[in-house]
Amino acid sequence: MTDISTSPALTAERKKLTPAAERALAEAEARRKAAAASATPHQKEFQGPKGPEPTRYGDWERKGIASDF
Repeated sequence: MTDISTSPALTAERKKLTPAAERALAEAEARRKAAAASATPHQKEFQGPKGPEPTRYGDWERKGIASDF
């Protein structure tokens, strides 16, 4: 049985970050929040195919039959 307190993963989590690393993490979090706030939802497709996307495998597939163009 191993001791959890001496696990390398936990030791790495407790490691002190440099000021540059902390700034980078804060900037990345700010960019994520700004991107999430400015993101617009995609419109639903109007009169599109029912079910899964027919071109999901690179070919046009309809009712189990695939065709290339």
